[in-house]
Amino acid sequence: MSISSLDKKHVWHHITQHAKFDNAEPLVMVEGEGLRITDSRGNEYLDAVSGGVWTVNVGYGRKSMGKAISDAVTKVPFFAGTIGTVPAAHYAEEVIKLLPHMNRVYYSSSGSEANEKAYKMVRQRAQAYNGGKKHKIIFRDRDYHGTTITALSSSGHNQRREGYGPFTPGFIEMPHCSSYRSAFGENEPDLRCATILEDIILREGPDTVGAVVLEPITAGGGVITPPKGYFKVISEICKKYDVLLHIDEVVCGMGRTGAWFGHQHYDGIKPDIITMAKGVASGYAAISVTITTEEVFDTFKTEETDTVGFFRDISTFGGCTAGPAAALENLRIIKEENLLENAQIVGDYLLTKLNELYDRHEVIGDVRGKGLFAGLELVSDRKTKEPLHESKVQQAIKHCMEQKVIIGSTNRSLEGFNNTLTFSPALTCTREDVDTIVAAVDQSLSQI
Repeated sequence: MSISSLDKKHVWHHITQHAKFDNAEPLVMVEGEGLRITDSRGNEYLDAVSGGVWTVNVGYGRKSMGKAISDAVTKVPFFAGTIGTVPAAHYAEEVIKLLPHMNRVYYSSSGSEANEKAYKMVRQRAQAYNGGKKHKIIFRDRDYHGTTITALSSSGHNQRREGYGPFTPGFIEMPHCSSYRSAFGENEPDLRCATILEDIILREGPDTVGAVVLEPITAGGGVITPPKGYFKVISEICKKYDVLLHIDEVVCGMGRTGAWFGHQHYDGIKPDIITMAKGVASGYAAISVTITTEEVFDTFKTEETDTVGFFRDISTFGGCTAGPAAALENLRIIKEENLLENAQIVGDYLLTKLNELYDRHEVIGDVRGKGLFAGLELVSDRKTKEPLHESKVQQAIKHCMEQKVIIGSTNRSLEGFNNTLTFSPALTCTREDVDTIVAAVDQSLSQI
């Protein structure tokens, strides 16, 4: 039995309608090198989405990553997070050097889990703050924070949420920050998408709102970059009402945008909590982290005799040494190969080439992004901004796949707005790689 037949018989694929496999074989990837990945039939593709979900930041085929993991797990593969391990201590030290105002690193194994930890911290902090009243968490429309029930409760993706309720109470939605599709109409008041946060806090009651969770750049909701000054306003409002600012760097963290962290592009931000996953170890091992300030940590450091005041949480595979060992090597590669600089330079080139496509194709309504993270929003009419039907968007992706280039899109996320093509190649991407990607998209858009 072929590997694809075996896969078809037993594997339940993520976010996939399996009816399509009734008359087709699933794609199975077997080997990769750099940005190229080969399937079980011998076809080689240029992967412009880093493993499909913005993860393999340093590219495929890194033997040093395998060695780092092997060296760690043959010494100590695992110990529960109540006890320390050498890779965990070293990675915590190194990542904190990149975030001087933060100081504590809590390990788990996925982005959803990292965000769940942050929410539990907020809820438990509320118990110490005012008897649990300050427990509400504000999230943003179009942002995505994970796939568990509580993570979905804090995500502005209506299609991802559909059918999975009832949801965890205490999560309040605020409008998205898209300038192209303003939630406030064509004549949006200056930074209304940010100042409305204060209105929501006052409506809910400042003594009931514990945190705000935001992606620095909305990822799965359409690669939406915030307007200038947005995060400065958000930060000031959070400080005014003693609301923790939680920045979800699951996608943007570790160089994706040309900085170590996406929020570092914007002035005035000092998060209280940062969550990371995906690019932390570039998919070579499962790891996520919830990073906090010492002030947040101290909330849970009470008397030694206190049996309930400390953070009573555990993540089984947060104790696996493969994750932090891979994360350390991942960090070394990014530094030694100057991949942040490459993401900036080649990322600018990518946006330039995508803007050239805008000039040639009326179907492109907007081009946006930062670093090696970009989106093309497709429309059926530029003037009205009518979204292109998602069936046409999927045709574009299929045409690129036929040219052996893998690109992404907003996928089963937003009713009526699954119309953005997404790009997030490995940080090792070259101008020549960009040319290949853009040429495939150019030809694809000419066919839909």
